[in-house]
Amino acid sequence: MSFSEVLAEALSAPGRQSIPFTDAAGDATRPLVLHTYRPASFTPDSPVVLVQHGMKRNGDDYRDFWIPAADRHGLLIVAPAFSDAAYPGAETYNNGHALAADGTVRPPAEWGYAVPERVFGWLRQAGVTRRTQAHFFGHSAGGQFGHRMASTQPLDVFAAIAVGNPGWYTLPTLDTPFPEGMGGIGLSEAELLRLLAYPLLILAGEQDIETSGPSLPAQPAATAQGPHRFARAANYLAAGQAEAARRGVACRWRLVKVPHIGHDGDAMSRVAASLWFDDAMPADAVLAAWGGVAGAL
Repeated sequence: MSFSEVLAEALSAPGRQSIPFTDAAGDATRPLVLHTYRPASFTPDSPVVLVQHGMKRNGDDYRDFWIPAADRHGLLIVAPAFSDAAYPGAETYNNGHALAADGTVRPPAEWGYAVPERVFGWLRQAGVTRRTQAHFFGHSAGGQFGHRMASTQPLDVFAAIAVGNPGWYTLPTLDTPFPEGMGGIGLSEAELLRLLAYPLLILAGEQDIETSGPSLPAQPAATAQGPHRFARAANYLAAGQAEAARRGVACRWRLVKVPHIGHDGDAMSRVAASLWFDDAMPADAVLAAWGGVAGAL
């Protein structure tokens, strides 16, 4: 049975699924799992949301964070999981395994950032969706993954990309080596201009202000961007605007500051869903209630 047939069968009925996946067009030595949810109201013309987990590699939790929105709006949720065993450390997940251990650039087809587009292609080939574009949401380490994906990959397959609370950012400059900047991995001015022109949505929790901790990147390149994730988001937007101004082009990125919310993948998933599919930020009282509980990574 081909993988498209596996997908078609697994997603033929409503509910949760966990589907093993080998990216034969990329790095076939590192297996993934697609954690999916199909609501009863989903049709092949409904939106598809690709969801990228944080450092806990909990794609099943991130899929579940989106189930309320999926049920309301008929969304298909697909959360690719990059396990610690197959993708150890930030280098092979957050940083896309663009660089080998010796610092040389790996083949771009084998970068993790190419996986979401290929997964969506398999969904189309399986007939699960007739959509030509997907939504993409990543939080924390998944937000690092997501904005670096936007920095390095063709973007025409994405109807929207949102990243929530990344620990630090790859700055939009070719003068600084990856992952601090976009230099040294084969990118050009064309990719930089494409990134600046894309309406990237940056979600920053106003309470994501811890200045130390095991999940907060603390290397010099990260701390130079600000003391905490909330400040680093503003720094990234400012860097994009400065690079765009230097070129006389527009920076189409949008920074949305989210009141009451800290480093919480569940709450930020709900915020992204509301902005995309309800065309509104959740009410302040709702955000305050979400912010009053322990966050979910």
